[in-house]
Amino acid sequence: MPEPTLFPSPPSTPPVDDAPAADRAAWLRATLQHHAHRYYVLDAPTVPDAEYDHLFQALQAIEAEHPELRTADSPTQRVIGQVLDGLQPVRHAVPMLSIETETDTTAQGAVAFDERVRSALKLAESDPPVRYAAELKFDGLAINLRYEAGVLVQAATRGDGETGEDVTQNIRTIGQIPLRLHGNDAPVIEVRGEVYMRRDDFERLNEAQRVKGEKTYVNPRNTAAGAVRQLDPAVTAQRPLSFYAYGLGEVQGWDLPPSHAGLLDAFVAMGLPVCADRVVAEGAAGLVAFHAAMGAKRDALPFDIDGVVYKVDDRALQQQLGFKTREPRWAVAHKYPAQEQLTRLLAIDIQVGRTGKMTPVAKLEPVFVGGTTVSNATLHNEDEARRKDVRVGDTVIVRRAGDVIPEVVGVLLERRPDDVGEPFDLYARLGGRCPVCASPIAREEGEVDWRCTGGLTCPAQRKQALLHWAGRRMMDIEGLGDKVVDQLVDSGLIRTLPELYKLGVGKLVELERYGEKSAQNLVAALEASKRTTLARFVYALGIRHVGEATAKDLARHFGAMDRIMDATVEQLQAVRDVGPVVAQSLRAFFDQPHHREVVEQLRAAGITWDEHEGSAEMDASMLPLAGKTLVLTGTLPTLGRDDAKDLIEAAGGKVSGSVSRKTHYVIAGSEAGSKLDKARELGIPVLDEAGLQALLAGQTPQA
Repeated sequence: MPEPTLFPSPPSTPPVDDAPAADRAAWLRATLQHHAHRYYVLDAPTVPDAEYDHLFQALQAIEAEHPELRTADSPTQRVIGQVLDGLQPVRHAVPMLSIETETDTTAQGAVAFDERVRSALKLAESDPPVRYAAELKFDGLAINLRYEAGVLVQAATRGDGETGEDVTQNIRTIGQIPLRLHGNDAPVIEVRGEVYMRRDDFERLNEAQRVKGEKTYVNPRNTAAGAVRQLDPAVTAQRPLSFYAYGLGEVQGWDLPPSHAGLLDAFVAMGLPVCADRVVAEGAAGLVAFHAAMGAKRDALPFDIDGVVYKVDDRALQQQLGFKTREPRWAVAHKYPAQEQLTRLLAIDIQVGRTGKMTPVAKLEPVFVGGTTVSNATLHNEDEARRKDVRVGDTVIVRRAGDVIPEVVGVLLERRPDDVGEPFDLYARLGGRCPVCASPIAREEGEVDWRCTGGLTCPAQRKQALLHWAGRRMMDIEGLGDKVVDQLVDSGLIRTLPELYKLGVGKLVELERYGEKSAQNLVAALEASKRTTLARFVYALGIRHVGEATAKDLARHFGAMDRIMDATVEQLQAVRDVGPVVAQSLRAFFDQPHHREVVEQLRAAGITWDEHEGSAEMDASMLPLAGKTLVLTGTLPTLGRDDAKDLIEAAGGKVSGSVSRKTHYVIAGSEAGSKLDKARELGIPVLDEAGLQALLAGQTPQA
C-alpha cells in the first residue's frame, strides 16, 4: 500500500500584507487545506490549533471584505447555510446498490463466495486463485460525494438506492472530507463511502450528555446517521463524525485504475481518507485469513464494524461477472456475529466491585449476542439506569462486543407492559447498606457511583485491599501479586488484612503450584514490610482520595497515626493540599470502628514506624524545599524518577507532572521532552541532577 500523499505545502513565505487580496486568500486556502489534511486524514498535525485558527480567521476577514473571493472549496464554507425545512431528494446518477450478505460467520462463508466466483468465471481447479480486495464493513451511513472539476458540490444519502437525500451542508462539517480533490479536476467523480463515529468520540459525546443531565445515545451508528440527517448543520458540526471512502458512483473524464485496490490508492492520492485495514488476498485462503485477522482485531479497532467485504479486485472481471437482480456477483459482505439483540429484563441485582463501587446488573432472559449466550448485562450506575428509564419487565437492547462486558443500551418503550416495575432507586433497594458487609453506602457530591464504605473489611473489596497494601509504593511486599492474592482469598486463608502477618511457610505450600522456596520468600517479604514509614502505612490503607503525596503530607503534618485518626475535618483541611473532599473521606474512614480495629490489629502484628517522623511544628528552615514545586523530565544520571521524587518530598517540596508559572524549578535529564521546552518558554530555572543535589543540601544551584 503506498504512503499517504500529502497536499503539497504552499509557499513557505506568505504574500506580503499589501499583496492583492486574491493572492492572500489563495495562499490561506492552500495552507489551511494542507494543515487540515494532515490533522484530519493523516493524524499528523504540524502546527498548533491556535496557529490554524489564526490563519482561518485571516481568511474569514478577507472573504468578508471581498465576498467575490469566497469559493466553494474554501475552508470557511464547512459550516454554512440556514436551518432547512426538510431534506431534498437526490436522484442518484448511478444507483447505490447493496451487496449480498454472507450470513455464515465461519470461514466457510469466505470459501463459499470464492467457489461462486470461480464457478461464474468458469475457472478450473488448476487455474490460479482469484485476487480479491478485502476491506472492512463499517457500521455507519453510506454517502455519495459528487465532485465536479474537483470541487465538492453535493452529498447525498443512499436512501432506497435510486433516490437519497441532500445532506451537503452537513457533510461539509466533516473535516476528513476534502472540499477539493487533490490532483484531480475531472468533470465528475462521485466518491462513495461511509460516515461513522469513532467509539472514543461516541463515549465523549455521551459523557458530555451525562454531565448536562441529558439523554445519552444508544450506539455510534444511529448517532452518526441522525447527525448526518440533521436539518441544522450547526448541530451536525457539534457531532464528531468521521468518513472512509471505498467506492465510485458516476465518473466522467477520468481513466479508472484497472483494480479496486488501485482505486483506493488513487483515493488516498486525492486526499480522501481510506481505511488502512485492507489487503489484496489470493483466493479463498487469503479471504479466510483476512476474516480471521479482522475478527481478532475487531474489538481493538477505534470504530464499529459488523463484518468484512470481499470484492474481485480486477475491474474487467467485475464487469464479466456483472449483477444478479440488484446485487453485484463480484462482491459480498461476510458478517461477524451480531453484537446487539432484544430480550426481556427479569430483574436488577446490585454487584459490589473490588473498589466498593455499586453496579446495577440486569438479569435477562438468555439471548445469543456477540457470539455467546448472555443472561447478565451491566447498567453501569443508577443515573444511567434512570436516564435510560430501564425497568423490570421491559424489552431491552443488549450489546456485547467481543470480550467487552454486555450492557443494556436502550429500552423499547413501545413494548413496555402495563405492569412494568418502578424507576430504579439503588439506595432504596439496598436500604442504604452494602449487600455484602452491611456497611453504609455513600455517594459523594458530583459522583455517579454509590460505594460501600466498608473498605478494608468488606469481603467484596478484600482482594483489591490486599493488592493495594502490597504495592511497591505502599508496603512493598514482593511476591504478593494477583495470582497469589486470588489463591489466598479463594482458599479462605486470608479474610482480613492483619491475617497476612499470620501466614507461615506451612500454610503457603498448601496453595496450588506454590513451592517451599516461594513460600519462604513471601514470609520474608512480609516480615521485612513490618518496618515502614507512617506515610507508606497511611497510603497502604487505601483510603479513598488519599494518594501517595497526600499520605506524606498527613504524616509530615501530624507525625503520629493516632493524631491522623482523631483529627477533625477542620484540622485535616489545615494540611497542605487537603480540601473538603479528602478531609471528609478521611473522617468517614476513621469514623468506622472496624477500620480503627484493623489499624490496631496491624500494629499488634508488629508493623512499626517512627512516630513523629514529621510534624507541623517542624521548623520550615529544616526543609530546604518547603513551599517549592518541581517538575522532573528526562532521565537523570544516577537517580531514578521515584528516588528523586522521594528526596524532593522529604525536603518539603512538591513534585508536579506539568510545567506552569507556579513551577519553581524543572529538573532535566537526558532525552527531556516538551516539559523542558515549556520551562524555557516560561523562563523557569532548569537544573540538572547536580543542581537538584545542591537544592536538597540547601545551597544555591547554578541554573
